[in-house]
Amino acid sequence: MSRPRIAVLNAAHDPEHNRRNFRRELDADVVEFDVVSQELPETFDFDGCLVTGSRASVYWDEEWIDPTKEWVETAIDRGLPFLGVCWGHQLLADVLGGRVEPMGEYEIGYRTVERTGESPLLAGVDEAFTAFTTHSDAVVDLPPGAERLAENDYSIHAFRKDRVFGVQFHPEYDMETAESVTKGKDLPDQRIQAVLDGINEENYAAACEAKTLFDNYLEFVRELRTGEPSAAD
Repeated sequence: MSRPRIAVLNAAHDPEHNRRNFRRELDADVVEFDVVSQELPETFDFDGCLVTGSRASVYWDEEWIDPTKEWVETAIDRGLPFLGVCWGHQLLADVLGGRVEPMGEYEIGYRTVERTGESPLLAGVDEAFTAFTTHSDAVVDLPPGAERLAENDYSIHAFRKDRVFGVQFHPEYDMETAESVTKGKDLPDQRIQAVLDGINEENYAAACEAKTLFDNYLEFVRELRTGEPSAAD
């Protein structure tokens, strides 16, 4: 069977980390689109779509955000299976009728996330797992009919609605990305250093468990493509 063809909507203003990380983690034929530069697919002829993180907020008035939302909404209506990460998680929730708001604080670093529901996306991931997080916005209301899959004391960290999945944490991050992102945050030096101290081999190894969700998502995509019964049904 041929590898799935996945559109990656790269929403990073500096896209190199996203490009490296998702190409490494996705065992698929990846076609990347720089949505910040208003580059969107001209077709919906993909097996699935992944929306990346971004330093933007989904409610900002930037000229590239509304066209991205419109393309995503149409693709969802056409049945394309989606995975959103961080900003992508928030964008998908927003497009589906959920609500995203600023948290008034920052969650950053390797943190514990707890599963709250059963889903093929998180199959093989412990009930409580480690993941790297970095966000100051959160999904505060899920879309109508969506299921909460994971959370912690900061926010909802995963949801599903039909063929759409979102995760707030960053399963794709390597240590280089985690360090670079942390150093770029406008936070007190003491807090930045505490996060940097936590970016080590032990925490990274623990967080690698969550990378399983990429294989799980691609298996979900393959089942939809072949028409075979899905474990999600």
